[in-house]
Amino acid sequence: MKSIIKLQDIHYQLPSEEGVIDILKGCNLTVQPQQTIAITGRSGSGKSTLLSLMAGLEKPTNGTIQLFDKNIEQLNEDQRANIRAQQVGFIFQNFQLMPSMTALENVLMPMELFQMENAKEKALEALEKVGLSHRSTHRPSELSGGEQQRVAIARAFVSKPKVLFADEPTGNLDENTAKQIQDLLFELNQTLHTTLILVTHDNKFASLCEKTYELKHGALLEKN
Repeated sequence: MKSIIKLQDIHYQLPSEEGVIDILKGCNLTVQPQQTIAITGRSGSGKSTLLSLMAGLEKPTNGTIQLFDKNIEQLNEDQRANIRAQQVGFIFQNFQLMPSMTALENVLMPMELFQMENAKEKALEALEKVGLSHRSTHRPSELSGGEQQRVAIARAFVSKPKVLFADEPTGNLDENTAKQIQDLLFELNQTLHTTLILVTHDNKFASLCEKTYELKHGALLEKN
């Protein structure tokens, strides 16, 4: 089976007053279509950086990243943004919703930016899938943390992405709400046949994935 993501010898460095800091040191990873992958590691180990690189939000210092058979580190920002808009979903720990927009408008936003067809109909359908069709006119301040994350999940899944990147999606939620969000993520993942790349500090959450990797001292180590 052809891989959907392939990282080869990925290095990522940041300049500092003390000199160059090595965040990632030769990471390798191959992800197959529809796989569920968890990346764990201590706070500050570079997990979110690795996710950003895979999604084409940042470029590595060295190494190659293939996403859908394209070397994304060689593409310009517009080309990478176009791939993300059509084939990638992203969920953040702090939801990243626009406070002045309703739930429906937040889900619609990426679709309207790229002028996708039947945007409103698809956005309403996405909200229904996450159980929030009755809250479509509410703004983030009128929603609970769990509801805000459901809106973020609806926004991520609305374009039926081939890959979903989730960065600590339950990190700001209480235990019961976190469990509901976990169940929803895997349910939508299976329904839409999406590849899931999950960053989490929760080993129990990570164990739900087919494979788990730990980012330690800049290296990516398979745990199971």
